[in-house]
Amino acid sequence: MKTRINMDFVLVFTLVAFSTCSGFYLPGLAPVSFCEDGKGGDDCQTLIQLFVNRLDSVESVLPYEYDVFDFCKDVDERRPSENLGQVLFGERIETSPYKFSFKKNVKCQKLCTKTYVKDKPMDKNMLDFLKRGMQLNYQHHWIVDNMPVTWCYDVEDSQKYCNPGFPIGCLVTTDGRVKDACVINSEFNKKNTFYIFNHVAIKITYHNGEGEGWRGARLVGATLEPKSIKNDDAEKPTCEGLPMEVPGVFDSDVKITYTYSVTFEENNNIKWASRWDYILVSMPHTNIQWFSIMNSLVIVLFLSGMVAMIMLRTLHKDIARYNQVDQGDLIKVPSPQGKSISYEDAQEESGWKQVHGDVFRPPRKGMLLSVFLGQGTQIFIMTFITLFLACLGFLSPANRGALMTCSVVLWVLLGTPAGYVSSRLYKTFGGEKWKTNVLLTALLCPGIVFADFFLMNLILWVEGSSAAIPFGTLVAILAMWFGISVPLTFVGAYFGFKKPAIEQPVRTNQIPRQIPEQSFFTKPVPGIVMGGILPFGCIFIQLFFILNSIWSHQMYYMFGFLFLVFIILLITCSEATILLCYFHLCAEDYHWWWRSFLTSGFTAVYLFVYAVHYFFSKLQIVGAASTILYFGYTSIMVLIFFLFTGTIGFFACFWFVNKIYSVVKVD
Repeated sequence: MKTRINMDFVLVFTLVAFSTCSGFYLPGLAPVSFCEDGKGGDDCQTLIQLFVNRLDSVESVLPYEYDVFDFCKDVDERRPSENLGQVLFGERIETSPYKFSFKKNVKCQKLCTKTYVKDKPMDKNMLDFLKRGMQLNYQHHWIVDNMPVTWCYDVEDSQKYCNPGFPIGCLVTTDGRVKDACVINSEFNKKNTFYIFNHVAIKITYHNGEGEGWRGARLVGATLEPKSIKNDDAEKPTCEGLPMEVPGVFDSDVKITYTYSVTFEENNNIKWASRWDYILVSMPHTNIQWFSIMNSLVIVLFLSGMVAMIMLRTLHKDIARYNQVDQGDLIKVPSPQGKSISYEDAQEESGWKQVHGDVFRPPRKGMLLSVFLGQGTQIFIMTFITLFLACLGFLSPANRGALMTCSVVLWVLLGTPAGYVSSRLYKTFGGEKWKTNVLLTALLCPGIVFADFFLMNLILWVEGSSAAIPFGTLVAILAMWFGISVPLTFVGAYFGFKKPAIEQPVRTNQIPRQIPEQSFFTKPVPGIVMGGILPFGCIFIQLFFILNSIWSHQMYYMFGFLFLVFIILLITCSEATILLCYFHLCAEDYHWWWRSFLTSGFTAVYLFVYAVHYFFSKLQIVGAASTILYFGYTSIMVLIFFLFTGTIGFFACFWFVNKIYSVVKVD
C-alpha cells in the first residue's frame, strides 16, 4: 500500500513538473530599454525599429519575402544576421520603413504611394502578384523588439485570439462570396473585388522602469488593427473614408497609399519576462493537451499491465518449469490438470525455449539493419537532448530558429554513436565488410534526406520563394556533413569494431530449425501492422498541433507536454514490441531481428496516413508545387520517425530476448 501511494505521488509530481515546464521559457535576448527623445543614451534607445519577416499562407507552402509584394521599402534596408534554423525555415527578416519615436503618438502618417498603370506590363504583373497574395490569404509577420506584432480579435465563446500575423487583404469573389478577413467589415461587399489593408493602427504597450532599478521603459506588447482606407489625396491622407478597392479586372490605373498610426500605452502589471503570455494564453490548447496525456497514459498502463503479466506470471512459470525439467527426464511439475508433465510436455505448453538454438541466428540483410539502427540511435539522442533543452526554455519561440539549429548541430556532432552502434551490431551479426558498413552509416539515410531536401529546394527556387536555401548555406550543410559528421562516424565505427562482438547467452545451432505453420496473428505482416497502432494512439493528438505549427503557421510552445509524450512513446514502442516478440517466440518463430524493428517502425506508416488525412481535411493548399512540397517534406519526417521508433523497438526486444534466454538453463 505504501509503495502504491509513493508511485501515485511520483506520477502526480511528474505531471505537475511537466505542465509547469511547458509554460516556462527564457526569452531569446536581453531586455532593451527605451526612452523619450532627448533622454536616450548607450543604455536607452529612442527609436523603435519595426522589422518585417517573410509572408506565408495556409493555402500555399511557398513563403515569399516582403519586398516581392511591392510594399513600401526601407531606404536604408538592413538584414540582421540569421542563424541556420531561420534560413532553413525560410525566415527573411529585414528592416521596414515603419520607425517610431518612443512615446510619440502618430495619428495618420504616410509611408508611400504605389501607382499601377494599366498600360505597363510590369505594373500589371506586380498588381496580379499582389492580388494573388490576397486571394491565397498571405499573412504579414512583423516584429518589434524581437516580439511579434499581433492582431487580436474575438472568436467564439467571447474568447480573444491573438494572431502573430495579419493578412495583406481579402477578396469578395465573382459570385459575392466573402472570403477570409473580408468578414470583419460589412462594407467589403463588392463582387470580384480585392480589399487591401493599406493602413495599420499600431498600439505599443510598455512597462515603466521607474523605481525598479533600471532606466527608461521596456516593451511588453505590440498589437495592431489592419484597415482598408482609400485616401483621395495621397499627399495629405486622412486615414478615413471608404475601403481601398482593387478591382478584379485591371481596366484602370490603381493608386494605393500606405499609412499607419501608432499609440503608446503604459502597463506596469505585465513583466518583460512574461510579455509573450498574452499570445500563448489565447491559444486554447491546454485542455486538449491534458486529454492527450491522459489518453496516452491509459495506453501505457494497459501495455504495462500486459507486459507485467507476461514477465511476472507466464514467463516466470515458464522459466521455473524449464529449469526444473532440465534436472531430469520426468519431474513433477504442476499442470493445469494437476498431473506430472515431462520435458517434452513442457515444451509443448510453451515453445519459446525450443528455439534457443536459433533465436540469435544472424538476420538476413544484417548490413542494412545495422545501418538503420546506427542512424536511429543518432536521431534518438538528438531528439532527446533537443526536447530536454526546449523543455527547459532554451529553445523558446523568442529565440528564433534555435530549435532547428540545435537539432542540426546535434545531429552532426552525434556521428560517433551512430558509427559505434552500427559497427558493433554488424560485427555481432558476423559481418566482415566494415568499410561498406561505415560508409552506408554515414551516407545512406542522410543522403536520402539531402536528396529529397535538394529537390524541394529546386522547386522553391523555381517558384521564387524565400524558403529556397541559398547556395552558400547548402555548401555549409554539405561541409558540416562531410567535414564533421562523416569523420565522427568513422571514429565511432573504429571503436565499435575494436570491441568484441556482443556475447549471446546461448549457442546457435548449425542447422536452422524449421518454423511451424503460423496462425494469422503470428504471421509477420499482421503483427507488424498491429504493432504500430498503440504507439500512434499515444501521439496523434500531439501530432495535430505539430502539423498545425508547421503548415498552418501556428506557434508551438508546449515542449513540456511534448517531452512527456516522447517518454510515453518510448515506453509504448518498447512494450508493444516486447509483447508481440514474446507471442512470436512462443509460436516458435525466431525471426525477431527485423520484425522488432519494423513492428514499432510501422508507426511511421500511420504517421504518413495521418499526414495525408490532414492534407485533405485540414489544409486548403492549392497548386501542384505546394502539394509536392508538402509530401516531399512529409516524406523526410516519416523516414526520420521510422528510424527513430524502429530503433526503440529493436533495442527493447534485444534486451528482452537476451534477458529471458540468459536465465534459462540450456544444455
